[in-house]
Amino acid sequence: MLPFSREGFIGVFVDYNLAVWPLQIVAYVVGVGMVALLFRSSSLSGRLIAAGLAAMWLWTGVVYHGIYFSTINAAAVLFGILFALQGAAFLYFGVVRGHLQFAPPSRPIGWIGTALVGYAAILYPMIGIWVGHEYAEMPMFGITPCPVTIFTFGLLLLTTDRFSRWLLVIPFLWTLVGGSAAFLLGIPQDWLLLFTGVVAGSLLMWRDGRAGKAATA
Repeated sequence: MLPFSREGFIGVFVDYNLAVWPLQIVAYVVGVGMVALLFRSSSLSGRLIAAGLAAMWLWTGVVYHGIYFSTINAAAVLFGILFALQGAAFLYFGVVRGHLQFAPPSRPIGWIGTALVGYAAILYPMIGIWVGHEYAEMPMFGITPCPVTIFTFGLLLLTTDRFSRWLLVIPFLWTLVGGSAAFLLGIPQDWLLLFTGVVAGSLLMWRDGRAGKAATA
């Protein structure tokens, strides 16, 4: 049983979206830039993509969870801390240490990542409109937890090398929390979230396992 109603949950998005406008447009511009950087494989492009992910997680943790969602759910304070930690992890592993390198899709795992990126940015809001949500009622790309998480897993599937498994822990936990809540609240665009962490995590471990065997051979 959730400690808030569906109406209260939707009301948070209305207040949040109206307050942060036009950040929704900025988030899409940043997202498009991150996707474009996939086609410029370099240490700098990897750091810039990681910086974009860090910004999305930090903003969502501090502003959405910490300021808005916490008004109806006390657990949002904890969620906000975890999202901020995830943003800091992207800054450390991706920006400072440069351990995240990305490339355009060339294998099935990359195409699955591309599909998740497209879902988070394009199909996600379209489903929201289809089920009758007005703009202000919808979780928006880049600045709310579920689209950010799906987008993140999509980009991680487009990495070229093994990276710290710590980067998967908090996004995976949110797929369980946010995905299960989506079924209870009737938010169909979030239903995919429940399976995203398991699928993406399994694919990444399979990819890295194959790469390790090939290196040993």
